[in-house]
Amino acid sequence: MREALKEAVKAFEEDEVPVGAVLVGDTKILVRGHNLTERLIDVTAHAEMQVLTGGSHALGAKYLPDCTLYVTLEPCVMCSGALFWSQIGRVVFGAYDQKRGYQSWRGLTLHPRTEVLGGLFAEESTQLLQRFFQEKRKK
Repeated sequence: MREALKEAVKAFEEDEVPVGAVLVGDTKILVRGHNLTERLIDVTAHAEMQVLTGGSHALGAKYLPDCTLYVTLEPCVMCSGALFWSQIGRVVFGAYDQKRGYQSWRGLTLHPRTEVLGGLFAEESTQLLQRFFQEKRKK
């Protein structure tokens, strides 16, 4: 999760919403990524989407049952759909997203075999997000 936080800081420094992610397989980081929605002018360029695509390419497989995604913010509905279809083995996220996180949508879940752990490094993730939006409001 510390590596995902480093990616979130990179996003912050690039004036992107500071969400970072890493995809781990076989105890090593396969892909690192962060939000790129501003740079790519693409609303789908979330950190999770970046690492899912990169991970599939790195492994030569569209399904990722033996991988773990570490991401600093609870995945949104779009990302949770992609995670569902990837059949990812485990998702570990930092901050909960009460407004846009997938868990706030009644009945929405990840793949039945996907393990989920939320709240890891939640305080650090939340503080970075709050600082980003506070600075945005000042401008």
